[in-house]
Amino acid sequence: MAKQTQNITLSIVDGVLQFLVEAAHMLPVPFESPYAWSRRVKNFDPDYYRTVVSRLKKRNDVEVVEKNNKKFLRITKNGYLHYLMLMAKLRAFIPWDNKWRLIMFDIPEAFKWERNRFRRLLKQNNFVKLQASVFISPYPLNSHAVEYLKQTGLMDFVRIIRVDQMDDDRELRERFKLPYQK
Repeated sequence: MAKQTQNITLSIVDGVLQFLVEAAHMLPVPFESPYAWSRRVKNFDPDYYRTVVSRLKKRNDVEVVEKNNKKFLRITKNGYLHYLMLMAKLRAFIPWDNKWRLIMFDIPEAFKWERNRFRRLLKQNNFVKLQASVFISPYPLNSHAVEYLKQTGLMDFVRIIRVDQMDDDRELRERFKLPYQK
């Protein structure tokens, strides 16, 4: 079963990763073993859970660590970045506050893959391209996206600006279906 959230479909593997990261923030001790967790959840096939954990390990999103002869799952940095990117794609539906969000970036060619991934993220969050590395939206970038930029070091190459006034935003208002005021 995939979870549908605001036009983003999470696979079971991504859903488990999301659960692990969010649960880890609430727990003072390492997350319990995958086997103990799967036994507590009713109607959940332990073999399928092992398959999901195996996929997460293969993607380097989690690692199994041993402590006091017990096995625990630990989120890796890669897993946390993957989680942030998943959550960054989610958009909150908030009313427009009559301010534009302008994002400018100059990400070096050495980070080409991350730059392209960031552009896709901006488009998924209703940002439109004004110029090659300038995007605009009436809505802010969510906090997970900003945290992703900080964790990856891309924030050093990105500027996020809130614009209160523009000379002529009629075309943008039409594009975003926002009321026009003279």
